[in-house]
Amino acid sequence: MSSRRCGIKYWLGVWLPVIVGLSLIAMESTEAFGSDHTSGPMRLLFQAIFGHVSDVKWEMLHHIIRKSGHFTGYGLLSLTWLRAWWYTLPYSRYFKDAVLALLATGMTASADEFHQSFLPNRTSSVWDVLLDCCGAIAIMLVFYVIVRLFHPRRLAWAK
Repeated sequence: MSSRRCGIKYWLGVWLPVIVGLSLIAMESTEAFGSDHTSGPMRLLFQAIFGHVSDVKWEMLHHIIRKSGHFTGYGLLSLTWLRAWWYTLPYSRYFKDAVLALLATGMTASADEFHQSFLPNRTSSVWDVLLDCCGAIAIMLVFYVIVRLFHPRRLAWAK
């Protein structure tokens, strides 16, 4: 291991995005971010941009917005895990690092749902864990395709 990889600055640079992502998820997993607390402010913002929406339509839109947040948030978290494993492991390979990132994301999603099962205004769902993992897979695949198209030498070792 090179001396560059031994410094605290290097490790913070590699793992800090994961810590920030995990912290955001922990914050969003509290009672304050339950649908009963987010519906009002999100509806005001939505209606300020798009105009009035009926209660029935808002319930559907609010559900879609929240589930899209799951998909996107955990997808982005998976990229932070992927990057951290990529830079940390010797002889790194994209697919091995992607599997580790997916496992870490799935464990995070499972822990998040388990935690929410203890909160009075939150629900816990295996379907949310599946949605989170689908977001992780989708965003890592998009990332792989983009890097493959625009920086093929970056992934030359991934074969």
